[in-house]
Amino acid sequence: MVLKVCDIRNSTYLQIKLPSVILVTMKFVSWNVNGLRAVLAKGFEDYFKASGADVFCLQEIKLSEGQLDFAPQGYSCFWNYAEKKGYSGTAIFTRKEPLGVEYGKDNEGRVICLEYEDFYVVNVYTPNSQDELRRLPFRLEWDKAFREYVKSIDALKPVFICGDMNVAHREIDIKNPKTNIHNAGFTIEERNSFSELLDSGFTDTFRMLYPDLKDAYSWWSYRFRAREKNTGWRIDYWLVSDRYSGHVKNAGIDSHIMGSDHAPVYVELS
Repeated sequence: MVLKVCDIRNSTYLQIKLPSVILVTMKFVSWNVNGLRAVLAKGFEDYFKASGADVFCLQEIKLSEGQLDFAPQGYSCFWNYAEKKGYSGTAIFTRKEPLGVEYGKDNEGRVICLEYEDFYVVNVYTPNSQDELRRLPFRLEWDKAFREYVKSIDALKPVFICGDMNVAHREIDIKNPKTNIHNAGFTIEERNSFSELLDSGFTDTFRMLYPDLKDAYSWWSYRFRAREKNTGWRIDYWLVSDRYSGHVKNAGIDSHIMGSDHAPVYVELS
């Protein structure tokens, strides 16, 4: 860009060349596919291509290494498999090669972190507290360790966190809050733990843009025609470091996309 400045003394123009500023918007998508092999038979590749995602994160891939050869053209692929067959696991597909990749040290394939020049992307599949809350103590210990991890890298550069975090944070995030208060994913302990994560320096992008939007869910039980009735929970998220929240241009839930009991969630960042 060239700025012309008039020199009054001799009525000439001085040309000052200024650096151009180009704003680039990137799209990030996250989806708990509840089995990648199963969802591939239900149109996954069509949605993957149509999404135009720069970074596409998956949870609950339910794969072991070598079981599936899925490598979309133009993307680098990163996989974290659970030791137990047909269980858990995460994956990330990214157009831009990261500087580095780190995998969670658990044996359930629950975390992948990619480092870029200006930010980190963390893909997480948070443990479910399960029936009768038998895994709640483990879940809360997990939350604490995960919170400390993302805080440590947030001290270096902004962090984008996504995934099935297995908690509906507020009453607005669940269809029937009163009857689920003691159920996994909506206990006071889990919700408080998620609040601690947000309070440590992260923003829920969807709620930032739509603080009062009701009936916006990302997961529905397969039972009782829950999705047809929209009796759901919002448990899938894109979080960003607070200091980066001003770069959020859009966030949403593609609730019309079928194939899993979860819907994809996305965020667009400049």
